[in-house]
Amino acid sequence: MDNKHIKGVILVSLTLLMGFTSCQVVNKYKSPDVDAADLFRGENPDDTTTIAAIPWRAYFTDTYLQALIEEGLEQNFDLRIAYTRIQQAEANLSIAKSAYFPTAALVGQAQHTMRSVTSDGKKDLFGVNSGQFGLGIAVQWEADIWGKINRQHRARYAQYLSSHAYRNLIQTSLIANIASSYYSLMALDEQLKITLQTIELLKESTSAMQDMMEAGMLNGAAVKQSEGLLYSTMISVPGLENQIRRLENALSMMLGRKPGPILRQTIGSQSAPEILEKGVPAQMLAKRPDVIQAELAFRSAFEMKNAAQAALYPSLTLGSGSMIGYGAAALSGFFKPENLLATVIGGLTQPLFAGNQLRAQVKIVKAQQEEALLNFQKTVLTAGQEVSDILYAFESSRKKNDSRAQQVESLTTAVYYTQELLKANEATYTEVLNAEQGLLQAQLGQVTDKLEQIQAAVNLYRALGGGTEY
Repeated sequence: MDNKHIKGVILVSLTLLMGFTSCQVVNKYKSPDVDAADLFRGENPDDTTTIAAIPWRAYFTDTYLQALIEEGLEQNFDLRIAYTRIQQAEANLSIAKSAYFPTAALVGQAQHTMRSVTSDGKKDLFGVNSGQFGLGIAVQWEADIWGKINRQHRARYAQYLSSHAYRNLIQTSLIANIASSYYSLMALDEQLKITLQTIELLKESTSAMQDMMEAGMLNGAAVKQSEGLLYSTMISVPGLENQIRRLENALSMMLGRKPGPILRQTIGSQSAPEILEKGVPAQMLAKRPDVIQAELAFRSAFEMKNAAQAALYPSLTLGSGSMIGYGAAALSGFFKPENLLATVIGGLTQPLFAGNQLRAQVKIVKAQQEEALLNFQKTVLTAGQEVSDILYAFESSRKKNDSRAQQVESLTTAVYYTQELLKANEATYTEVLNAEQGLLQAQLGQVTDKLEQIQAAVNLYRALGGGTEY
C-alpha cells in the first residue's frame, strides 16, 4: 500500500472515530435526593454551625487526651490498614486511566525455515533454507466510542474517593473511641475512689456499733449487718480495678502499643457540656464519612451501569498484530530504510452471540445500582436515628443533674444525722445502714451521669463526622 492509500485510511479512521465519539452514552451523574426534614425526630435546628467543623484538637482540650489521640492517629493498626486501601485504590485508578492510551510492547522475532524441495522442483532433504527477522513496536488500543472506558474510569475514581471516606470513618471512630475510653477510665477512677472512701466510713460505723454493743446499747445482729454491708462494698473493689485494667489494655491496643498504664487526669477536672450544637442535617451529610461512602458506592454503581450499556454497542480496536519496525530476510543491513515496515490491523466489532450475556450484565449492574441507592437511603436514616438518640440521651441525663445533686446532699446529711441519733439511741442501725448504702449509690450515679453527658458530646462529634481532618 503506497503512502497516499495509507494517509487516506488514517483520515477516514480519524473521521469515523470523531463521529463515534460524539455518540457516547450521555447520562450525567446526579446525587440522590435526600429528605432531610425532621431527620432528628422533632428537631429541625436552624443554626449554621456544626461541631463537626471543629478540629479535634480544639474540641478535646485535655492535653493528656490530645497526646493519646495523636499517638493513635500515628500507630493505630486499623487506620494504617485504611491507608493501604487508599494505596490500592490509587493503583486501580491508575489502571483505569491507562485504558485511554494504547499499550505498546517491544517485539522481536526470528523465523528459520528448512524445506526439502527447491523452487524448480528438485528434491534436497532440508537443503533449502530461508529466514525472516523482525524487530519493532506492537500496539494495541480500543477507541472509547461509547464512553465505556470513561465510565469505568469514573467508577474507579468514585471507589478511590470512597477509600478516603473509609479512612475518615476509621479516623473519626478512632478519635471518639479513644476519648470515650479516656473519660470512662476517669469515671472508674472516681467510682473506685468513692467506694474506698465509703469503705472507710463503713469501718468507722461498724467499729462504733461494736462499741455500742459492748455497752449494751445494740445487739450482735446490728454489728453483723453492718459488717455485711462493709464486706459487700469491699467485694466491689476488685471488680472496679479489673475494669480499669482491662480498659487500659483496650485503649493501649487502640494506640498500637503493648498493654500498659494510661496517663490521665480526674473526672472532676472535666466539664460536661451545657448544650450540644448539632448543625443542620445538610451539614451532617456533608461531613459524615459513612454517608459519603454510601453515596460514592451509588455513584460507582451508576457509572458501571453506563459502562455495561456501552458494551452493547460496536467497539473499534487497533489489533495486537499492529506493528511498526524493521523486517528482513537476513541480519546484515537489517536497519536499512528499505527494511522499514508497518502493519495496521483494525477492527469494528458488534457483539452478536454474546448479546444475551451483555444484556444480563446490564440487568445485574442496574440491580446493583438500586441496591446502592437503598443502602444510601438506609445510611441517611440510620445517621438521623443515631443523632436523635444521642441528643435525647443527653437531654435525659441533663434532667437528672439537679435531682441527683439534691439526692447526694440529702443522703450525706442523712448519714450524719442517723449516726448521731444512733449514738443517742434515737435511731435504729437499719436506718444508718440504709443511709450509708443509699449515699454510695447516689455518688456512683452522679459520676455515671456526668460520664453520660461527656460521652454524648463525644458520640455526637463522631456521629456528625468530626475529626476527619488529616
